[in-house]
Amino acid sequence: MTTAVRVRVADYLAKELSRAGVSHVFGVGGANIEDLYDAMHATAGLLRPVVAKHEFSAGTMADGYARVTARLGVVAATSGGGAMNLVPALAEAHASRIPVLALVGQPPTGLEGRGAFQDSSGKAGSVDAREVFGPVSRFCARVTDPDSIGELLAHAVAEAQSDPRGPSVLLLPKDVQQALITPGRRHEKLPAPPVLRPDASAMDGAVELLRGADHLLLIAGEGVAAADARTELAAVVRRLGACVAVTPDAKDVFDNHDPQFVGTAGVMGHRSVAACLRRSDACLLVGTRLPLMASGGLEAALAGTPVICVDPEPPFVPGISLRGGLRDTLRELSGRLDPRPRTVGRHGEPTPLPIPSPGGFAASSAQALTAIESALPSDAHVFVDAGNVGASAIHLLPAPRYGRFVVAVGMGGMGYTFGAGIGAALATRRRTYVIAGDGAFFMHGMEVHTAVEHAAPVTFVILNNNAHAMCVTREELYQGGARSDNVFLPADIAAGAAAMFPALEVTRAETAAQLRQALVQSNEGSGPALVAMDVDRREVPPFLPFLTALGQDQTHGKETENDRGPVHVG
Repeated sequence: MTTAVRVRVADYLAKELSRAGVSHVFGVGGANIEDLYDAMHATAGLLRPVVAKHEFSAGTMADGYARVTARLGVVAATSGGGAMNLVPALAEAHASRIPVLALVGQPPTGLEGRGAFQDSSGKAGSVDAREVFGPVSRFCARVTDPDSIGELLAHAVAEAQSDPRGPSVLLLPKDVQQALITPGRRHEKLPAPPVLRPDASAMDGAVELLRGADHLLLIAGEGVAAADARTELAAVVRRLGACVAVTPDAKDVFDNHDPQFVGTAGVMGHRSVAACLRRSDACLLVGTRLPLMASGGLEAALAGTPVICVDPEPPFVPGISLRGGLRDTLRELSGRLDPRPRTVGRHGEPTPLPIPSPGGFAASSAQALTAIESALPSDAHVFVDAGNVGASAIHLLPAPRYGRFVVAVGMGGMGYTFGAGIGAALATRRRTYVIAGDGAFFMHGMEVHTAVEHAAPVTFVILNNNAHAMCVTREELYQGGARSDNVFLPADIAAGAAAMFPALEVTRAETAAQLRQALVQSNEGSGPALVAMDVDRREVPPFLPFLTALGQDQTHGKETENDRGPVHVG
């Protein structure tokens, strides 16, 4: 008689994650998660643990991994403060609908409610981790019975990958990780996510409206990338002859050089989008619910235009909601439209916002982004951080033709890009650009260490204005003048990084030409690089509320006095 093989829960988890296609697990170790790390090492490289410097960045590494691979991202952290540090990263994944699984260590079950170090069982007045993680996850469970791990893991993965996607959390007490189980049939295969079908009557109404429309604006969002539906999107665009805009977090879902492309929608977008919408008989949303960041400046035009939304969730604006999975819904929509593609002319280049110049500084953010565009490989991934730098990059930098262009607008957490870019680079081994300001760098830039340790092909581009410059701009425009709180003493980030990381390729660029040269050189290498360049904190970014406060009516594209010359702020 054959004796059933018994394995630790930790070993079972590692094996099942590997079988599900997970190649990397990001995290920070500790006593109450060390058994899982031991199990990952026992997979002989099939499951590679990547130790980050901070759990927030570990969570964003899993997020970036998921965005570029369309697979499940996994993060593992210990109890206590390590667990709590995951919350903002999971909140971003929840808001942006990114499938992430968090495996969170807990003290042994026998110590719960007894004053144990880092107890978060909710007993005897302790913090309840389920209450903490519940609001930022699609599914959260504490594993108390080792034999339930197969069912709970399957449930967690299914919830993370089902529409609407998002994080799942398993709380794993140390003794449960060490417990021996006998894997059975119910443990053998993780289920595929369910298929969401569009509403039939809504589809009929949408097809009728689209068939009768002579002019259309299609706004595509991050959901297109998540569903790997770029091909289906392009087919619908051809059938409709629509002009195409993208949301700020989805610049890469449609070719930015296509004749139909009119730019980015929203508060960091292009005036040509509003102009196209005003001419349109209908607006088709694909993979976006059109949140405020994407609808800013379009409110008046949207109010008089019928809206159709292809997304698993209803739109934030009134309209027909198809509520189906993107790929299948787009295929059905394409099949029911006129089979002859509409012949349309070029809609014109995206019309940028006129960006005020503070004058008198060696290099501007616009010049820096032009240099980045000229050096950017066509298959590179780009991760853009929050703040002035982010707004400028969203507005001015076209997405690479064959890579991702990621902006975390769900929570907009500064410093997100450092971990996310590393996760993406390790997942694909493709050159990845992280574009961030000094404020974001000082928050989570020490993840450069992780990139060096793992020889990740990441180029960190730090545009340093020695300030939280978007806060400075807000103070200047709305609060009677800038204060010193958000203005920093000068820092030489390149010199500091070079001293800390001798193996890191570091350049301080004084001009846009030097920036481009350094970036081209980094493209030829296989490991990480960092390039820093100073820009002026007085720059006003291409952000519609700021420009409106300066008296420039960008919503309607009217020329004002400020359109005809530089504006000096500060």
